Amino acid sequence: MSVRVVTDSTADLPEHVLRELDITVVPLLIHFGDETFQDGVTISTDGFYNLLCTGDMLPKTSAPSSGMFIDAYETLAQQTEEIISIHISTRLSATHASALVARDGVETPCRIEVVDSLSASIGLGLLVVQAARLAKEGASLDDIVRITRDAIPRTEFFGVLDTLEYLHKGGRIGHAATFLGSMLNIKPILCLRDGIVYPVERIRGRQQALNRVCEMVGSYGPISHLAVGHTTTEDEMELLASRLAQFFPSGEMLHCRCGATIGTYLGPGALGVALIYAPDATASDVA
Repeated sequence: MSVRVVTDSTADLPEHVLRELDITVVPLLIHFGDETFQDGVTISTDGFYNLLCTGDMLPKTSAPSSGMFIDAYETLAQQTEEIISIHISTRLSATHASALVARDGVETPCRIEVVDSLSASIGLGLLVVQAARLAKEGASLDDIVRITRDAIPRTEFFGVLDTLEYLHKGGRIGHAATFLGSMLNIKPILCLRDGIVYPVERIRGRQQALNRVCEMVGSYGPISHLAVGHTTTEDEMELLASRLAQFFPSGEMLHCRCGATIGTYLGPGALGVALIYAPDATASDVA
């Protein structure tokens, strides 16, 4: 039996990818006041952004319980003897910790390896897709864990945000706090470094910010995986994807929508690009 792959809902992978690669998703929890939803299960992405954009209350998020992971692991243990569970950065969420508790508490002989991606959203998604494809090809758990961990420091995520309001109020702004109070029409480009949000540049105007993201992607050498994502502007994401096709085959590029958990912090109008570059590639001018 092949290795099975588990992740959490912050991976922001499309449903057809999850089905095709047999990826199991454990949802994070979204709290609007007294109401609690499971990301992508009891609240749809459209429903979430409708509440976020029209309501007067900012949501909060929380990690899945260890019991939710135990349920997932025990179900999969009926189909396999080995599981890799890859999750959002431990510096952004307690999800990885819940998975570890579940791994140690689950009553099954199934071997479970839990991996901290040091990433989030489509950056995490790319690592999960890579692992799932290896599993489909019959790779061993040890090889999948090794290849995944080797790819983590070569995984980059860049986001162009319309506003820092959501990241700031959600308490996940990290070193990007230096961008607070920027001038009107300044669009921040952020990245993840060692699992924390870092500022890259402040660009005047959205189009110029997207131009800069394309330049940064182009500064790498060979790219093995690439994904684009958005919160509420699909047409803009598709235009960005068409520009990035000069660096990576468009037919192999993942197109994703950020779900409720990531959307809580990025807010409406956000765009993202994630990539895994080849071991011998370098980026000459990325901060």
